Amino acid sequence: MKNLVIIPTYNEKENIEKMIRKVMSLKEDFHLLVVDDGSPDGTASIVKKNQFEFPERLHIEEREGKLGLGTAYLHGFNWGLSRGYEYLFEMDADFSHNPDDLKRLLNACIVEGADVAIGSRYVKGGKVANWDKKRLLLSYFASWYVRMILWINIRDTTAGFKCYNRKVLEKINFNAVTFKGYAFQICMKYAAIKLGFKVVEVPITFIDREFGTSKMSTGIFKEAIFGVWKMRWLKF
Repeated sequence: MKNLVIIPTYNEKENIEKMIRKVMSLKEDFHLLVVDDGSPDGTASIVKKNQFEFPERLHIEEREGKLGLGTAYLHGFNWGLSRGYEYLFEMDADFSHNPDDLKRLLNACIVEGADVAIGSRYVKGGKVANWDKKRLLLSYFASWYVRMILWINIRDTTAGFKCYNRKVLEKINFNAVTFKGYAFQICMKYAAIKLGFKVVEVPITFIDREFGTSKMSTGIFKEAIFGVWKMRWLKF
C-alpha cells in the first residue's frame, strides 16, 4: 500500500469507469480512492460495481451532499494517511489530467527528491490543449495574481494534479485549510512551501473535459480571489 490516487466525484458517470480501468492498468501499483458527494447520476454505484474486479485496490467513500472539492481531498488524505500510504495524489475524474502522468509525478518525488510534485500547465513543456484564449488568459492572470500576493515561485498555482509525500500532509494543519475550490489548491501549495518542503513543477498537457459538466462557479472563483489574502495570516 504505497501510492493512493484520490479522485473526488460529483456526477461523473461518463468518466469514472474509464478512469478506474486506466489507473488500474498502469504498471506501477496505484490504489484508487473515489470520494463521492452523493452523485445523483449513479457514479458511486459504478465504482462499487468495479470493486468486485479490483477489491484490494479500488475504494470508495460516500458523503451526503455536495460538500466541495477541498473537503473531499482532506477526507481522502485522512483516509489514506490512516492506512499507511506513502504517496498521495490529487487527480480529476474527467481526464483533464492524464493518468499516464501519475508515474512522472511519482518519479519527481522518489527519484528527484520532491516533497510535492505539481502537474503544471505553465512551466516549460507544459500546455493547455483546448481552451479558448479568454479562459487561458484568465488562468494565467490568476496564477500571476497569486504569486504577487503570496510571493511563491509556482507557475501553476491553481493546479489540481499533485503528488504529496505523506510527511507533508502529516505536517499541514488541515483545520487551517477551509477552502473548497481553487483556493484549496493554492492554499495547500502555500502551506507546503511555508513549512519548508521542496515543491517542484512537472510539465503536463491539460485537456479540458469531453464528458460531463464543469464544477466551476462564480463562488469558487470569488473564494480564490479573496481567499489568497486570508492565506497570508493562516497558521499551518
